Amino acid sequence: MRIIAVCGAGIGTSAILKVNAERALARLGLEADVTASDLAGVASASADAQIVLTSTELAAAVRAALGRTFCEIVEVRNYFDVEEIAAHLERSLG
Repeated sequence: MRIIAVCGAGIGTSAILKVNAERALARLGLEADVTASDLAGVASASADAQIVLTSTELAAAVRAALGRTFCEIVEVRNYFDVEEIAAHLERSLG
């Protein structure tokens, strides 16, 4: 399974989301390749991804960048809330 964590620049916020997504997956007993990406590179980064994690503010831009896609775009409100991320992932993967 592949998950992409997306923010505007692909450096700080997406790295935080990546780490917390990995923590959430560990709590759920799941494994996945989690990658950080910027908005400009999300289309190529998500080519074989099942889930794209991003903020509510960037979700529309991510959808526009991806166009038609089979991966699910999950909006995370608080990148620091591992429980929220775990709940999103559990719903998406369950």
